[in-house]
Amino acid sequence: MTERAERRRPLAERMRPTKLSDVVGQTHLIGEGKILSKIVLSKEPVNIIFWGPPGVGKTTLARIIAQELEADFMEISAVTSGKKDVEKVIERARKNWNLNLRTVLFVDEIHRFNKAQQDAFLPHVESGLITLIGATTENPSFEVINPLLSRARVLVLEQLSGSEIIEVLKRALKSEKAISKVDKKSLEYLAELAAGDARVALANLEFALGISAKVTVETVRQAAQKKLPAYDKNGEEHYNVISAFIKSMRAGETDAALYYLARMVQAGEDPKFIARRMVIFASEDIGLAAPAALNLALSAFQSVERVGMPEGGIILSHVVTVLTKSPKNRQTYDAWARAKKLSADTPNLPVPIHLRNAPTKLMKNLGYGKTKSGKTQEWQAGFNIGENYLPEEIKDKKIFK
Repeated sequence: MTERAERRRPLAERMRPTKLSDVVGQTHLIGEGKILSKIVLSKEPVNIIFWGPPGVGKTTLARIIAQELEADFMEISAVTSGKKDVEKVIERARKNWNLNLRTVLFVDEIHRFNKAQQDAFLPHVESGLITLIGATTENPSFEVINPLLSRARVLVLEQLSGSEIIEVLKRALKSEKAISKVDKKSLEYLAELAAGDARVALANLEFALGISAKVTVETVRQAAQKKLPAYDKNGEEHYNVISAFIKSMRAGETDAALYYLARMVQAGEDPKFIARRMVIFASEDIGLAAPAALNLALSAFQSVERVGMPEGGIILSHVVTVLTKSPKNRQTYDAWARAKKLSADTPNLPVPIHLRNAPTKLMKNLGYGKTKSGKTQEWQAGFNIGENYLPEEIKDKKIFK
């Protein structure tokens, strides 16, 4: 590729690492003894599902793995690809097989393929015809079929921190011989606006360098066309606002709960994060006072997941109002805390003999399943024999109060 052609490629593409040692972040997966480094070192194909937010290196890592395996790398997107595209991949993989060449297929946004489309990969993954690397921003437990999951390693990629984004930007500036054109505050501002997405940070930097010989915070603001919200999804304000949101619901303050909900939604918070907190709240704070609240909160989570935004905001507002106005009861939450502590303190106490299963003759002879009177317990719903159900040593402990 000529230098001129290279310059036409976006900065984010030009800065894409070509080896693991150049990758910024993901230190839980990359480094001595870490799983990705082991895969690359072994040069043995492994099917992988990368799960993580945008701009953290899913595509980059897939390309590096293919390169290290000396494999033919093919890339498709579940958003734009169909059955014919998959058939072409399989046809090319068969030719590679005959040439003793491995094929790595990278499927971006694999969660957007339906069950039938995902099923189509199975026989080729099982036979080893292709090594599948999928990328998803959604929980693969819900979005990827179990047969594929069982044949792949799910690796979770973490959102890049502010310091990691700044490191990416500094490398780009050094490569572009423009390190003196951007001051520290502008770099920090670029990192905050990127919200952990390296692609966004590099795109904003490239545009800022294109419109000004000296990049300032104002230049970055013009380039990004976005104001930095006071609510930072990864900073202190994130925790302050979610705390205020939960406590407002707990106190029955509907106006405040809706206000903090709007703050989070308008700042770009993941609506599923908010909905998950509501599901937890329904059990933790409402509990037995209104048991149906848990079903309602779970319905909100599923509805937001299926409907998306901005309409999902209406659903969140609806359920937040109900949860805030509901009566509160923390008995089950407190009981669970006591149960965990008691279990941790007494993990090896024997189960009372009359509660034990007796599937063998020896166990029956040893008295398993028999009451103190010697009779075999006949278990029926709601039947209580009046003996200890907790181990003898803690028979008088009260967990649920």
